[in-house]
Amino acid sequence: MTIVSKNITPPDNIRIKRALISVFDKSGLVEMVKELVGYGVEIISTGGSAKALLEAGVAVVDVSQITDFPEIMDGRVKTLHPGVHGGLLGIRDDEGHRQAMEQNNIVGIDLLVGNLYPFEKTVAGGADYANCVENIDIGGPAMIRAGAKNHAYVSVITSPDDYAELLAVLKSNDGATTLNFRKTMAAKAFGVTACYDAAISNWFSKTLDIDVPVNRAIGGTLSQVMRYGENPHQNAGFYVSGDGRPGVATARQLQGKQLSYNNINDTDAAFELISEFDPELSAAVAIIKHANPCGVAAAGNLAMAYENALACDPVSAFGGIIALNRKIDADTANKMVQILTEVIIAPDASDEAKEIIAGKKNLRLLLTGALADANSPGITAKTVSGGLLVQSRDNGNIDDIELKTVTKRKPGPEELADLKFAFRVAKHVKSNAIIYVKDQATVGVGAGQMSRVDSSRIAARKAIDAAEAAGLENPLTIGSVVASDAFFPFADGLISAIEAGATAVIQPGGSMRDEEVIAAADEAGIAMVFTGMRHFRH
Repeated sequence: MTIVSKNITPPDNIRIKRALISVFDKSGLVEMVKELVGYGVEIISTGGSAKALLEAGVAVVDVSQITDFPEIMDGRVKTLHPGVHGGLLGIRDDEGHRQAMEQNNIVGIDLLVGNLYPFEKTVAGGADYANCVENIDIGGPAMIRAGAKNHAYVSVITSPDDYAELLAVLKSNDGATTLNFRKTMAAKAFGVTACYDAAISNWFSKTLDIDVPVNRAIGGTLSQVMRYGENPHQNAGFYVSGDGRPGVATARQLQGKQLSYNNINDTDAAFELISEFDPELSAAVAIIKHANPCGVAAAGNLAMAYENALACDPVSAFGGIIALNRKIDADTANKMVQILTEVIIAPDASDEAKEIIAGKKNLRLLLTGALADANSPGITAKTVSGGLLVQSRDNGNIDDIELKTVTKRKPGPEELADLKFAFRVAKHVKSNAIIYVKDQATVGVGAGQMSRVDSSRIAARKAIDAAEAAGLENPLTIGSVVASDAFFPFADGLISAIEAGATAVIQPGGSMRDEEVIAAADEAGIAMVFTGMRHFRH
């Protein structure tokens, strides 16, 4: 078959004479259709849409009258018919198309209003395999794609959010739509079907344990047009995937300015980190700057955890993001508003806490309702020139790892608890990452350096600065433990940590020079454990 271009110049205005209505989401449908009827539009409809319109007193032509074929197979087959698709795809100014329509009694459809079965909502609700499959819409996407392809003559509306714009265009053009409007709606329509198919494809891959599918589709729905991206000369938008994972995408913003691109990126990093800490075991607070933690602590209550997290690096915390794993109380709120903070995110907040935070009008408060499941599967993606890098989420959990002591001295119980805490944090620090921890609080963080020894030294230097700011004689790295997100390639990074006062180390191991590193630890009399798991984060 040869695809032939018709080279027909489409008209600007197309008067709506006939509309096909087939929607699952009936929000605002009756009111909108009554407006259409006011312009003399004939309404064709299907199933539940037709029933809703008839009950509202709207005259409706059932689609079976157009197809001369009944709805069959529990509604699976009702619009998959030349009578429908010919009406959507026929080029009105093409003589051959007109003759085909006349010979086969096909009437032109000028407007399609359609939205799809709620596949993602069905999956998110925990439905079984059969129900998920049954909620894969076939006729809807086919009609939407047909109408969108023929946008020279057909308007396609895929969301109740666009009803107002449709009616405004009709009002301005005496019941007609403009070519520009039809093009815009067609672009949106193909985006809708692409995201819908992406959700289905990814669900199949997940359900069938296909880790690396041959074709990978990633879709999202625009949630917010950003003022700009990472920098003012970059355009940006925030898209939500619809998987329902608690976090910045699903949070309820109670106050404050619109979130920026960088706010969203940093807040996501903060919330993913704090979701590592079980609120039933301890209160935890993380303070994030440029997607890296500048302080993380766990304690008996949030106020104490916040103070300990802030003490790690009070300078960097200025203008940062705060994430908490429990409901914010008034005492913690009072402490947090003492310095400039961009965003606070937590599962919930008391009325008193909300009132206190409300005193800072520009401070964004986001409530998620729950923590994210740090152990849940999922994917992450980033663009590269000409492609996408897609991987499973790093859901490795230190509690599931069998730690191996490789030095003569074993870590004591308190050291072991701090080592696990440090490695949990290391998972969320940009590589190369070195984290010093003492009494369930970070006391030095080195992130994103080209060499591990530099990260170790920077973390120690920050601990010295924090000690001076707090009026302490010695940095808290003395008597601390240290975590490395990947193995020490040489002993120098470990020696730097020992010089800073670390008494125990946790690292993945696996270097060609492990024996050299272990020997350095034994010589210093410190304990070291291997995890066998790396947490690179680029």
